[in-house]
Amino acid sequence: MTSLVAYDDSDQEDDDGALPHLANCPMDDIRQSQGNQKWLDSNFYGPLLPSPHYKPLEIGQCVDGRTVSEPHREIYPLPLGLSGIVENSSNSKPYSTPQYCVNLTTAKRLQAVPPGVSPYIPKRERLATPAKREEPTSLETNDKSTVSRLLSEVSERVRPYLGPKPGRAVVPRCMQLSLQAHQAPINMIQWCPVPQLSHLLLSASMDKTVKIWDGAESGQCLQVYSSHSGAVRDACWSPCGRRLLTGSFDNTAMVTDVETGQQIVKVGNQFKVMCLAVQPDNPEVFLCGGYSAEVKAWDARTCKVERVYRARIQQTLAILFLTGGREFVTSSDSVSRDSAERTLIAWDFQTTAKVSNQIYHERYTCPSLALHPQQDSFVAQSNGNYMALFSAQRPYRMNKRRRYEGHKVEGYAVRCGFSPDGSILATGSSTGSVHFYDQQSARTLHTLLAHQQACMCVSLHPVLPAVVATCDWGGELRIWQ
Repeated sequence: MTSLVAYDDSDQEDDDGALPHLANCPMDDIRQSQGNQKWLDSNFYGPLLPSPHYKPLEIGQCVDGRTVSEPHREIYPLPLGLSGIVENSSNSKPYSTPQYCVNLTTAKRLQAVPPGVSPYIPKRERLATPAKREEPTSLETNDKSTVSRLLSEVSERVRPYLGPKPGRAVVPRCMQLSLQAHQAPINMIQWCPVPQLSHLLLSASMDKTVKIWDGAESGQCLQVYSSHSGAVRDACWSPCGRRLLTGSFDNTAMVTDVETGQQIVKVGNQFKVMCLAVQPDNPEVFLCGGYSAEVKAWDARTCKVERVYRARIQQTLAILFLTGGREFVTSSDSVSRDSAERTLIAWDFQTTAKVSNQIYHERYTCPSLALHPQQDSFVAQSNGNYMALFSAQRPYRMNKRRRYEGHKVEGYAVRCGFSPDGSILATGSSTGSVHFYDQQSARTLHTLLAHQQACMCVSLHPVLPAVVATCDWGGELRIWQ
């Protein structure tokens, strides 16, 4: 036998399932559809508007005259698809009362975000506020005393290798550092030629900046120079390691103090500067070449042009002083039928006369030149996807038996360079790889898959035997050992 027990304190529910004190509340904004369900009108998700026959109530009073003793609570209809939607049946009344959910608090409850989880940001806020990019540490965030020490003192990593003669070069195998150094292509990189300061690495980019890095140890950005208003096409160290020479597409060349960043000399040309070279015997004199048929020799002490070298060309791609500094070689963009007269030209520095213009007899331009550190020879990077070897003595004959090939140039200004002892010749490639050749036999020693984009420059460390710096067209700088 089943017994029914009624509790006095239990709540009684109406037939419609509504709360006791809300059962008789009018809802004129709810309509019944003719289908299988009743849908709410367009005001369902908005505020509940009163009916024109509805009398405003005072706080604490209901429609049947009862007084509500409970505190004020806001009432919201349940969304569609939940149990609060009235289902249609044959016995349903024209207007049935749906269930309601009672919200005891009007404020949205804040949930604690777990540590290590970033909060969600709407797409409109993300587009309105650009994200901050993480860049290498620069001078503003570093201790200036530490930066000054790194710019002027010997690195502990370089100190054990300081000696009368450099050790034999070794091909690097693994990557030590990878830095997103610039926001545009890096045109050139160069280690400081002074052995005591050879941990400093120079980089020049199309983003109008020149930077100094601690390339031997931490990879820290020590100085940023933003004096140019155009892309920096070429840059080099002074022989003392205390100054920088930079050339830009803003038609200017500048000499800047490395430690203070102050501009010492600024000269203006009537053409975009593409290549620079410091006179070995007199570091105060430098050459500028670019989008012009002229190469100008400037004196940094007087800021005046000392000499002008003229040729029937459109632009100068590279300048290289030969041993002793009395002669230099320029490379042009001329590839016409008689290009053998203008592709490579040897000049006398003092008299501005052409010493020889019958050096290179193939119809390819040479975007870069490199001098052997111990022999009287130099190499020219050719757009024929090889490097040619030439004698540094008159008449500057090309060695037809020795050709360094296997890499790709394909129109990029890919730079090449020798190891300190001259036994290894390294070059970048348009495929992003770095190629190491034996200088004597011209055979390939190793191919390093260095970058995803074109590798623009390779610089072998002047003291450390197995350290190489590379850069690419995407602004990435890497150190290998």
